[in-house]
Amino acid sequence: MTGFPTVRVAAIQATPVILDAEATVEKACRLLAEAAERGAALAVFPETFVPLYPSNSWARSAASFEGWDEFWERLWANSVDIPGPHTERLATVCAELGIHCAIGVNERESDRPGSLYNALALIGPDGLLTKHRKLMPTMHERLFHGVGAGDDLTVVDTSAGRLGGLICWENMMPLARYAVYRGGPQIWLAPTADDSDGWLASMRHIALESGAFVVSVPQFIPTSAFPSDFPVPVPEDREVLGRGGAAIVEPDEGEVIAGPLYGEEGMVVADCDLRVSLHTKRWFDAVGHYSRADVLPAQLGLLDGERVQPSVAESRSPEQT
Repeated sequence: MTGFPTVRVAAIQATPVILDAEATVEKACRLLAEAAERGAALAVFPETFVPLYPSNSWARSAASFEGWDEFWERLWANSVDIPGPHTERLATVCAELGIHCAIGVNERESDRPGSLYNALALIGPDGLLTKHRKLMPTMHERLFHGVGAGDDLTVVDTSAGRLGGLICWENMMPLARYAVYRGGPQIWLAPTADDSDGWLASMRHIALESGAFVVSVPQFIPTSAFPSDFPVPVPEDREVLGRGGAAIVEPDEGEVIAGPLYGEEGMVVADCDLRVSLHTKRWFDAVGHYSRADVLPAQLGLLDGERVQPSVAESRSPEQT
């Protein structure tokens, strides 16, 4: 990307077709078309949108060795290979629409059936650009997801801006944030399952700290969305298990410029003038003049190894590299 364009971004707060990867991806494709109709160059979906997020509200008993085999089989069967047929389907739609898509998935490896990963796939008109596996699954998520290797903390240079970010509570890991900041993101992707007021406060802070527009996309999960044959119990005394809160935050004063949207499916859209990201770096650049690497050598040294060295990838598919 050259220059500092204004990029229209859509935060898509949608409910998955639970435990149905094919139907969920098709829903994502329809929503991408809607976002493109509204002029969006980038659309961001929630954490593990395909085929659902294993919420603490119903999944905490998975710590037991008994009673979860059917759920595990169905979750694995409806998870996503990266790359694979589902990402190829999304890439085809992105190419047709000329849009970029960031989507959270449960990632599997079909050539080695076993662990799943909480992953964020970034797809553009030229195909799959990159993926990131969550560094540390949160609490009960460790019952379902493996630990990310940390070698994919990448910022991608695209026609929709320099895109980078982290998944849910990774955003509260200072060293992980710093590793991505060093790639110079202009738009920060923050898919999540956190619908708290504190989360939104964190997003405002990260906008200020990173100098990037932040796209926060929680989930909206009504109890009615669970199919009748869902293989484990779901709370009967709650109508909503995830209230959402999709929002877009600007980096100048940390103001919310779109959203937050609560209590329903929907899409919040904002125009992000990437010159603002440049302007904010004049007075605060966390990895530049404000990093004080001269007095923090030991701490910064933790980020200099191969495992967490961030990189900047060009906007092209892995097949073109």
